[in-house]
Amino acid sequence: MGKRIIQQRRGRGTSTYRTRNANFRYRLEFRRSPGIVKDIVQDPGRIVPVAVVQYEDGATGYIPAREGLAVNESVQDVVLPLSQIPESKPIFAIESAPNSGPVFCRSGGSSAFIVSKDEKNCVVQFPSKKKKTFSLSCRAILGVPAGAGRGDKPWVKAGNKWKAMHKRGRLYPLTSANAMNAVDHPFGGAYSGVNKPKTAPRNAPPGRKVGTIASKRTGRKKR
Repeated sequence: MGKRIIQQRRGRGTSTYRTRNANFRYRLEFRRSPGIVKDIVQDPGRIVPVAVVQYEDGATGYIPAREGLAVNESVQDVVLPLSQIPESKPIFAIESAPNSGPVFCRSGGSSAFIVSKDEKNCVVQFPSKKKKTFSLSCRAILGVPAGAGRGDKPWVKAGNKWKAMHKRGRLYPLTSANAMNAVDHPFGGAYSGVNKPKTAPRNAPPGRKVGTIASKRTGRKKR
């Protein structure tokens, strides 16, 4: 009988390899009523710190913290529609559609800016230089998200990295494919390198689809 390799086990979607959804929906938090930052907390599974906001009507909400945000600071003019944000200003936590919640530029230090506007839409340029069109009713947060430079800090211990990967549902530590046994991976059992083609067919089952997927060609391109 065969053995389910780890790629097949993870693809099944059981609770063993499942992490909670990290998406935000700030329907109440994206508002024009004044609010005061009561605390800035670190949420497991997320890179950017979260600001706890107390509004005048007594409601409590959460927004991603920007660089320089402090406790007891007002956030009335932080979250704005794209129609009210001037061009070339850094923005993050951009909605893909009105009232959809933040979708784009939520990682620490990744900010975009508005390139141009018309009557209904505006063009936003991302850090990757890619441009995307949004409705002027979509909202975003002014500034740059906090948490930039976190990759500069060393892990120091393997246990620290294991905890961080475990919160995000990542598999760690990783074992090289050709260091595995033949029953554990398609590339396993090789003494030096991979002794078989790395191209997998498009209709390969889970676990077999490793390496280059349905590639038209491999190797160096001849000039």
